[in-house]
Parts: sequence; structure tokens; C-alpha cells
Amino acid sequence: MSTMLDSGLLNFLVVVLFLGTLALIFWPVSHQKYLKKLTLWFSFFVFFCSLFLLVTFNRSSIKFQFITEFSWLSFLGTNCAFGVDGISLFFVLLTTFLFPICLLSGWRTAPIRLKEYLICIFLIETFLVCVFCVLDLLLFYIFFEGILIPMFFLIGIWGSRERKIKASYLLFLYTLFGSFFMLLGIIYIFLKTGTTNYEILAATHFSLLEQKFLWLSFFASFATKIPMFPMHIWLPEAHVEAPTLGSIILAGILLKLGTYGLLRFSLPLFPEASYYYSPLVFTLSVLSVVYASFTAIRQTNLKRVIAYSSVAHMNLVVVGLFSGTLSGLEGAILQSISHGFVSSALFLIIGILYDRYKTKLIKYYSGLAHVMPLTMFILLFFVMAGVGLPGTSSFIGEFLILAGLFKVSLIVVFLGVLSLVLGSVYSLWLYNRISYGNLKTQYAEFSFFDIEKNEFYSVVPLIAGTLLVGILPEFLLETLHATVANYPINF
Repeated sequence: MSTMLDSGLLNFLVVVLFLGTLALIFWPVSHQKYLKKLTLWFSFFVFFCSLFLLVTFNRSSIKFQFITEFSWLSFLGTNCAFGVDGISLFFVLLTTFLFPICLLSGWRTAPIRLKEYLICIFLIETFLVCVFCVLDLLLFYIFFEGILIPMFFLIGIWGSRERKIKASYLLFLYTLFGSFFMLLGIIYIFLKTGTTNYEILAATHFSLLEQKFLWLSFFASFATKIPMFPMHIWLPEAHVEAPTLGSIILAGILLKLGTYGLLRFSLPLFPEASYYYSPLVFTLSVLSVVYASFTAIRQTNLKRVIAYSSVAHMNLVVVGLFSGTLSGLEGAILQSISHGFVSSALFLIIGILYDRYKTKLIKYYSGLAHVMPLTMFILLFFVMAGVGLPGTSSFIGEFLILAGLFKVSLIVVFLGVLSLVLGSVYSLWLYNRISYGNLKTQYAEFSFFDIEKNEFYSVVPLIAGTLLVGILPEFLLETLHATVANYPINF
């Protein structure tokens, strides 16, 4: 009975998400009075359901758990199979954790076409959960690309400025172009093996030449999603134009699709090619980290600073993934989770400031510690978390990544530490400019007020998550260890 219950947990979670989205689509337009409340409670229910995955997860097993299969295109060797291991479990939890926070953070706002707005949000959550637990290459590609459609509308319709249409097209075209090569790779794999089932492919050996070409086809898609230099152009533009909720989803979860794809597919399916191309990955990642850090220093827009910092942090994660060490891999996963907490909180606070000031330009901000002391204290906490303050989640992830890199290349370690120093420069300088000094009341009506109740409730779980992972990382590491130890390390 317990086994049957466990195997149906993931099935129940996916079905609930699809049914909730369908219910929103057919919800009567004339009955929208309580729609925001219902969707908020539904998102909390989804998160509560996902916690059962964590509670019943067997940490000592290296196999996928909660396996659920449906017959779908079985004549093509494709089945709709879902399952989670120690890696995907935490990405599913991060997804279901952040969406209630997104909805609660925008409680005061009343976006136009509320029903369509909420449909886009739940479509994104549904596709994300499916991406992180699907065990079929073709279905992974479908869900991976399906996320682009609601994100395109979320930025293009509910964005904040006139450039939102350009930003939505940049997001769509850049990521779609990169994924075209992955689709070609998936087609080749199907023609070669007759299946797209992940577990079968994980036991299939490809020749070195095949691995090289397939690795490049997958890397083109994942590198655009991370993003890596020079495929990063879409990210700052999308962040600046997206609504606060869109920025939280982008930074907190969507950027993880690239690193998750490298971790789930590139490393285990093409281990020899991963070793062969590791110098290329180190070069592009370090270049991206240093370039993004220097670029963040000279930005004049609040969101652009955090967007470029996201580029730097996520490329440091990629360096950890290709370190070929157990500590590097575990540190990269922890840093991905930490970035989901910290970057989401930073964009949430910027959304609070924009709600008061109606501008994202840094030059209009000064002396906010006088009128918004609690907001500025929370901002300081996440700024320090972002630069790797001991006791926060970022410190653990960065330490493990750099410890793993010591066995690989001291030059890469030095450049990684340099990125941490540069991160401190742009983060603390940004905080100093907007928090201290004299209030610039000449640019706006003096109607500033500190963080409100719903905004405070949104940020408290992120504070708790950042401290919990920073102080008690053993819980995550114990859950990750069995799965990560089975990955190709030392290539």
C-alpha cells in the first residue's frame, strides 16, 4: 500500500497542475472576484503536495523514484514517463516553492486580463515541473520549449515599458534558435537507438565522434538558457521589461533549465565529449563570469545589475559542473538552489521599490534607509548572501565549487575568486547608492512607505531558505550524494 502511494505521488502532482490550469482556462469571466485568492491557495496546495516527495524520498537509492508511465507514441519508442532522483527533486521543490511567493508578492497589483495572466503563470509552473521530472528526451524537448510560449506573453503583454515586445521576441528567438540544434540531436539519437527513453539511453554507449556532435547540439541549447557569453543578450532585456513576477520566475527557475540540462543529459549521456570539451566550457564560463561582473558595475538600471549578476553566478555553476569532482558537482547544485532564493528576493525587492518610485534608474534613488529601513535591511541581507557571506546558502555552494576546482586548475580558481570580489564591488556599491545619502524627493512625490504585510510574507520564506541551506547544508548534501556519486566524475 505504501509503495502504491509513493509511486502515485508524482503522478498526482502533475495531474493536479494540469487540472488546475484547465480549470483556470474554463473559469467564467464573470466570476473573477475571488480568482486571485483561489489561485494563491492552489499554489500553496501544490507546494504542500511536493513536500510529500521530499518526506518519502529514499536518500540511499541511486535510481529514479516515484516512477509513473503513460503510453504515448509507443510505436516510436516513446512513453510519457516521470520520475525524480536526488537532483531533480530539489528543482521540483524550488519551482513549487517560488510560485506562491510570486503570486503573493504581486497581491496589491491588479494586472489587466487577470485570468489570462494567471493561466500563463500556471502553464509555466506545470511545464517546469514536467521538465524536471520527465524521463524522455522528446517530451523533455516539448516541455522545455513549451515554457517559451507563456513567458513570451507574460513579458509581451504584462511587461513594464514599450520595449517589452522586443524583449519577448529576443527571449523567444534566442532560445528557440539554440534549441533547434538540440532537436536535431534528439532526432539522430532516435534514428540511432530507436528510443528516446532516458534510462535506456543512459546505458547506451555512443562513439566519441557521435558524442562530440551530440554534445555540441545539446550545449547550443543549454548555453543559451544559462546564458553564456555571447548568447546572453536576451537576458538583461527580458529582465528589465518583465513584470516583477516574470523576473522572479526567470532568475529563480528558468535559468536553472540550462544547468539542469547539462547535468541531466550532457554529462551522463556524453561523458567522453564532456571531458573533451571541458576546456571550452571553462573558457566560455570564466569569460562570461568576468564580463558579466564588469558589465554589472557600469549599469544604471536596477534590474540590469541583478540580471548581469545572475549571468555571473550561473556561469560559476557551470564551472562547478565540469570540474569533474564530487564537491564541484554538489556545490554547483547547491549554488543553483541558492541563486533561486537570493536572485528571486533581489528582484522582489526591486519590484517593491518600483511600486513606490515608478522607475528602475539608480540615479533617482538615494537615502532609502531613512524612510524604508526594514526594506533596506532585507536588501542588505540578500546583497551579503549574494556575495557569499558565511552562514548563507551562497557561501556553501561557492566554497564547494572552488574546492573542487583546486584539483583541476588554479587559474580557473583564481578567476572564480576574482568574480566573487567583483560581485562584492557591484553589489555593495549598488546598495550604498540607493540606501544612504539624501532623499531625492525632487523627482517624485514624497509618499514612500516601508515593506507591507504581503510583501514581508513573500520575502520571509526566502530568508529562511537562504539561512537554512547556509547553516544546515547536510540535509541537501545527504539527499544529493547517492545520485551525484553515480555521475561521471573525474571523467
